[in-house]
Amino acid sequence: MATSRAQQVGIWVIAAVLTVGTIGSFVAIILSTNNQKTDQARLTELTSEYQTQYEAYQAKVDAQAAELSTKYFAEFNQYATRPAAFDAASATELKKEDLKVGDGAAVTSASTFTAYYIGWNPSGKVFDGSIDGTKLKAPFTASPGSVIAGWTEGVDGMKVGGVREITIPSAKAYGETGSGEDIPANTPLKFVLMIIPTPQAITQPQPSEELIRLYSQSQAQ
Repeated sequence: MATSRAQQVGIWVIAAVLTVGTIGSFVAIILSTNNQKTDQARLTELTSEYQTQYEAYQAKVDAQAAELSTKYFAEFNQYATRPAAFDAASATELKKEDLKVGDGAAVTSASTFTAYYIGWNPSGKVFDGSIDGTKLKAPFTASPGSVIAGWTEGVDGMKVGGVREITIPSAKAYGETGSGEDIPANTPLKFVLMIIPTPQAITQPQPSEELIRLYSQSQAQ
């Protein structure tokens, strides 16, 4: 059947609209893809920069830990033989035994302090500690509320440089919750802590807002 002039014009218009629409969609896809590539390149750049910053930070932390280990290992390692089995049923209240009285600043339950430690359960098993073979791990810095109550109360009255053995009833340790296989529910614990002067703080680098935003976008895609 023959197509009228009006019908031919209508078809051309529709074809043109469809063509423009297709091209527009194609252009949008290209722009979106290009934007994603740009964002991905920027994400890679920022991630690399942050990784370099973090590696430099970690190197400083490791160097500080090694220096402190050299200084304190021999002294603290002599307490490595302290862990031994004890009667869990008798550990009903917090007990403190000073093994060495320090000569530095006094520590209270409201203090932030830095310490090396050894922790063991009633069977005498060491579940955590600062001694790592022939060296010490980085010391632990504790602030009020960030550690179990037995630590906060147990260091009260110590002086920097001192060493103390603390017996902690379960209620002031991990209570009914426990903490892993070596600390089941309602387990009292013992610790030896040596408080040292808090070393100079090393600021940990933080990812930039742009890095966080680009990373979040990449995860959402």
